[in-house]
Amino acid sequence: MYYIGIDLGTSAVKLLLMEESGKICNIVSREYPLFFPHPGWSEQKPEDWFAQSMEGMKELTKDIDRSQVAGIGFGGQMHGLVTLDKDDNVIRPAILWNDGRTGEETEYLNTVIGKEKLSEYTANIAFAGFTAPKILWMQKNEPENFKKVVKIMLPKDYLAYRLSGSFCTDVSDASGMLLLDVKNRCWSKEMLDICKITEEQLPKLYESWEVVGTLKPEIAKELGFSENVKVVAGAGDNAAAAVGTGTVGDGQCNISLGTSGTVFISSKNFGVDENNALHSFCHADGSYHLMGCMLSAASCNKWWAEEILQTKDFNAEQAPIQKLGENNVFFLPYLMGERSPHNNPDARGVFFGMSMDSTRADMTQAVLEGVAFGLRDSLEVARSLGIKIERTKICGGGAKSPLWKKIIANVMNLKVDVLENEEGPSMGGAMLAAVGCGAYPDVETIGKKFAKVVDTVEPDPELVAKYEERYQKFRTLYPAMKSLF
Repeated sequence: MYYIGIDLGTSAVKLLLMEESGKICNIVSREYPLFFPHPGWSEQKPEDWFAQSMEGMKELTKDIDRSQVAGIGFGGQMHGLVTLDKDDNVIRPAILWNDGRTGEETEYLNTVIGKEKLSEYTANIAFAGFTAPKILWMQKNEPENFKKVVKIMLPKDYLAYRLSGSFCTDVSDASGMLLLDVKNRCWSKEMLDICKITEEQLPKLYESWEVVGTLKPEIAKELGFSENVKVVAGAGDNAAAAVGTGTVGDGQCNISLGTSGTVFISSKNFGVDENNALHSFCHADGSYHLMGCMLSAASCNKWWAEEILQTKDFNAEQAPIQKLGENNVFFLPYLMGERSPHNNPDARGVFFGMSMDSTRADMTQAVLEGVAFGLRDSLEVARSLGIKIERTKICGGGAKSPLWKKIIANVMNLKVDVLENEEGPSMGGAMLAAVGCGAYPDVETIGKKFAKVVDTVEPDPELVAKYEERYQKFRTLYPAMKSLF
């Protein structure tokens, strides 16, 4: 049988076709536009996601016996606000995870309601990208639209709804809404009251591998699939990527170098750091995870190469970089503001330390190192909780760069395990579908079976020492500039 994983990303939807054995048969990617109606705003049309996902599934399965497709699972961009009216029409474009308009609402939640209360209700504090501040923003700024809201959902859940008719979400993705009681895996009554919404407006909660329904007959017919194809709840993109990389069970770590960057640590036990610098979320394997999230990671390198240097040849830009740990140029990677650990939507990117002999390669190196230093900030918070991490897996577009992996290994002082496939969320979605269809007993079993390590980048003690010195300098830059942002 075949399983489809749909990774609903910010720039494109990536679809993966997997056999029960874990063999990847096909991968298709289809782009859709991103809209920036005002500075700091970021929106997309949910209808575009659905249209491109449908076309993508047709393309994905054109060379196979489509009657053998058994299940569909998701990984999706988190935190986005999708609202439907009584007729299931999308009320306004989705407000995305990297949208920064909710400064006032975030401030209200963290100061008036209070971080302690939020942490007690949801295990997290408010970040500008989370869903609850967006709901408050819509109430205040678009009251006519808000009156029409019958269903509130997350991006990937819109796909599940259009495909199956099931109004559902999973606990890993719901953890990032600031509406979920993460510890008890249920909606927080207190947060619903604060946001003036009802439980009826929110989707039914599932674990990530649970079946939420089957394909609607007209959808099955259009795709050429059986009406018995199971749709599983899926997971937020980082939890889905963790499943795809086998970061399941206790004490595993995965670093993702995607548009955003994450340090993801799986845990059997629920835990929260005292400053809420890391997100404490439900995991797609039925347990929990801690996560540090940077808003700009591989997107920093893309911006630097494509917008500033006007090139798409990333390899050529990285080729001259030889001297690691000796760069005098620093880069603060806060192009879209920052989440972990600073929680400051007003933070911005900064180059620091240039001199007349600074080269183009130094600047490129500073961008790669700045992202690694930013990720280490989150790792340090985890270490302060007594969590001991000695190695990590790595995925995401940035992980295709051998140089960046080497920088990560030495900045973090971790062994970096490279996997046979780095498909992340789309692979995780397909694996969750396989569990939901009964092909595997649980997420941990399939995760550990499919994650094949093909290489390990070892830290070099000499480089680690050099980068330690550089990192301590990097840490002083944000506090020194905070008032200027």
